[in-house]
Amino acid sequence: MDAGREPVEDSLDTVHRLRALVVELHLLGADFARKHGLHATDLRALICLLDAERNDREATPTWLREQLHLNSASVTALIDRMEKSGHVRRRRDHRDRRRVLIHVTPEAVQLGQSFFGPAIANATNAIGTYNAGQIQTIASFLADMQQAIDDARTSQTTRPPVVPARHSRG
Repeated sequence: MDAGREPVEDSLDTVHRLRALVVELHLLGADFARKHGLHATDLRALICLLDAERNDREATPTWLREQLHLNSASVTALIDRMEKSGHVRRRRDHRDRRRVLIHVTPEAVQLGQSFFGPAIANATNAIGTYNAGQIQTIASFLADMQQAIDDARTSQTTRPPVVPARHSRG
């Protein structure tokens, strides 16, 4: 640690750097969405669906609704829009014909790879400069940051809303 710097200052600096990275990633995603006529929520849905496929998780409309914190009607409209644009396909689950599974199309995967490929290559090259122990620390840090944000979101949804005081003119 630098002489004269307090641990809290270092922590805040790290939080600010992380926030700046999130903003840059958001801007990159917004650029992709704009160039390809997608809503911001469409991009978030594509990311969730790609993550689900990467983790061998079946994605249903209910699962997607939970991931995106949307209501059922909004998710139906989202899936309709994405299916019409050729980014996803709905398929009946062969084990339970009542269930609908959502899959990202190969064309959408290719579109994402062509746009995000350079950023992913740069990131993986940067990560490759760290040793296994450092990568484990980074993974732990990212998991801790995700938990911190999840905890903050949960506490905000369980807290009663703050109602501004009304000032009477008198």
